[in-house]
Amino acid sequence: MAEEKTLFELLGGRPTLERVHKIFYDKLFAHPWLGQFFIGKDQLRQENQQTDFMTQPMGGKAIYSGKFPVHAHANMYITDEMFTLRSQILGESLREAGVPEELAKRWLETDNAFRGGIVKKSIADCKGRYHGEEFVIVRDPQKKVA
Repeated sequence: MAEEKTLFELLGGRPTLERVHKIFYDKLFAHPWLGQFFIGKDQLRQENQQTDFMTQPMGGKAIYSGKFPVHAHANMYITDEMFTLRSQILGESLREAGVPEELAKRWLETDNAFRGGIVKKSIADCKGRYHGEEFVIVRDPQKKVA
């Protein structure tokens, strides 16, 4: 009996992940709200880290050597609303990259599995990754602050 292909294989491997992440990070870096998280960051490095990270959950080889999402985002106040917006942008990026709908759905489900370790209910849930680290808190420029 033939072995079932992984999501990573069905997508076409690393070239597809790289193509999607290029589109995705172009959108994130340009976004007026979410883009604030990336000020001063190297976009290509972010794309490569995301590609390396997502390879294993999609069934590819474990090649990622960075921090896992819960630790990498511990100091960032990321709300459920932000994560949902990020997921919408990822969905747009998948469509623009020509990923078939069923595979895009599986990609989004895989990505969403990390929501619980990234989203915070309040700023009090943020933790510094090292002593004295400041929290990253970005405000939606579309919303008026009272």
